[in-house]
Amino acid sequence: MNIQNPDTFSSLSFYKKEKLSAIDAKHEAQKIAFGPMVFQATKALRDLKILEAIDNSTDGLTLTEIASATQISAYGVRVLIEAGLGIGLLLWQDEKYVLTKTGFFILHDPMTRANMDFVNDINYQGFFHLTESIQAGKPIGLKHFGEQWSTIYQALSSLPLQAKESWFAFDHFYSDDSFSKVLPIVFSNTPSTLLDVGGNTGKWAQQCIEFNKDVQVTIADLPQQIAMAKEAINQHPDKDRVSFYPINILQPETTLPAGFDAIWMSQFLDCFSDEEITDIATKAHKALKEDGTLFIMETFWDRQKYPTSAFCLQQTSLYFTCMANGNSQMYRSDIFIACIEKAGFTIIEQTDNIGISHTLLQCRKK
Repeated sequence: MNIQNPDTFSSLSFYKKEKLSAIDAKHEAQKIAFGPMVFQATKALRDLKILEAIDNSTDGLTLTEIASATQISAYGVRVLIEAGLGIGLLLWQDEKYVLTKTGFFILHDPMTRANMDFVNDINYQGFFHLTESIQAGKPIGLKHFGEQWSTIYQALSSLPLQAKESWFAFDHFYSDDSFSKVLPIVFSNTPSTLLDVGGNTGKWAQQCIEFNKDVQVTIADLPQQIAMAKEAINQHPDKDRVSFYPINILQPETTLPAGFDAIWMSQFLDCFSDEEITDIATKAHKALKEDGTLFIMETFWDRQKYPTSAFCLQQTSLYFTCMANGNSQMYRSDIFIACIEKAGFTIIEQTDNIGISHTLLQCRKK
């Protein structure tokens, strides 16, 4: 194939459905080829406050004005802003640099900031080992933070401060906005006992005891996560309504405490493989009362309202591969639901477009 000649593609039927011309497609390929440089240049433009200085101006800034405002050398400013032109963050108009809409979102959009910091502080250096991780079925990139952990969840409490902050900011950005929207659904049948599996920092448990003044909540999670949740909940006036159940749920002999009216799993099961999801759901089946409800809140890439959300979730799957555990992902909904049904549950209701990107599954025993 002569890739220098764009007309070559016109006779190949499998390219006809693409909307991009060959020239545009080749341009996109170069953006991918230089992707790591694009990312770091963009982050430098943000963190060195070059984008901020331009944004604060009325009609843009010259190179000299940017250098003066940021106290960065003219050379340093020049290479970054010229990269910014090619990336699409800046425009050059009348000898001045102005922000594009993309540059505006890099600077001001909370989702973009959470994603960028998560990629930089958790993933960037470890992702050199993505290919190895795929081949080994293990998160080889995690060794960037140390050799002593097999999953990132064991490492969370011990991560460097900046990495820890970026991980939780990313995790909470996507879940916190959804919690308030699903609390009325979860408590519509007034469960008196609720098991929060994968309770993490205890944010959901706290919202439950504040929403319903009678419910008793049990958090089940790894000992490291339980320690963090205890620290947060011990400050709460209703802390006595929250109990803790340290567990490594992947151990074959482990069981969940039984007899609950409701079981809650939010952004938890995507941390496991297909087979592990079924195994965990089977343990939840045994722990749930016969008329109880299993609530699962997840981000399915095929249930998104906007392509941008689907793109973010598809790329986040690679974090699980390389850094988190080596065998999970942000799932396509039909694959995930099949795992739940295999464990003995029926999906009685599915609610999409909760918050930024979530779906809530309500499950009952068959």
